[in-house]
Amino acid sequence: MSRLEAVVFDFGETLIDETREWSARADWAGVPRLTFLAVLGGLIAEGRPFQEVFDVLGVPRPGTAHDADRGPVPTGLRADDLYPDARPCLMELRRLGFRIAIAANQPDRAAEILSTVGVEMDLVATSAAWGVEKPSPAFFARIAAELALPPEAIAYVGDRVDNDVNPAAAAGMTAIFIRRGPWAWIQCPVGTPAAAAFAISDLTTLPELLRA
Repeated sequence: MSRLEAVVFDFGETLIDETREWSARADWAGVPRLTFLAVLGGLIAEGRPFQEVFDVLGVPRPGTAHDADRGPVPTGLRADDLYPDARPCLMELRRLGFRIAIAANQPDRAAEILSTVGVEMDLVATSAAWGVEKPSPAFFARIAAELALPPEAIAYVGDRVDNDVNPAAAAGMTAIFIRRGPWAWIQCPVGTPAAAAFAISDLTTLPELLRA
């Protein structure tokens, strides 16, 4: 078995708390935040795309011709949205000699992600820039190719069983499940997903677990 050399992270709800962004979407839609988030949770439980939240609520999807009167959806990352354990974990992994990266289903905003995280990374990649998104096997193959490492030398950390854990493990990587955020708590509220090497509740213990 190859020694682990790189740790790759999902972004939303793995490194950054998306509560503010989802709340901003609710405000933009003119829907009470609790209602918006409840509908979102129902879609997650049914395995349906989160974009359907607007359809269920009868609100035009952002970016369509019908949403012109509402203006743009508030966007933009803020460093204070990072989970408190994110930056210390990344820095400790770097100190231990691991290569660290972010590869996530995100808009084409790699530079903004890097600036928000504030830690030197070996790779910051987004699905929009690559033209392929999780859970496609091609996404995980691209990670290995970009890092020039065999999949067995890579650990992938994410909050979703369907988009992160299962496809990373299928690609030959060490899949690590972090239980935080709505997808994690709905998809696997207890225990460890079958395809995950282990489950964690935060990033505090991750460096020691991987070193061991």
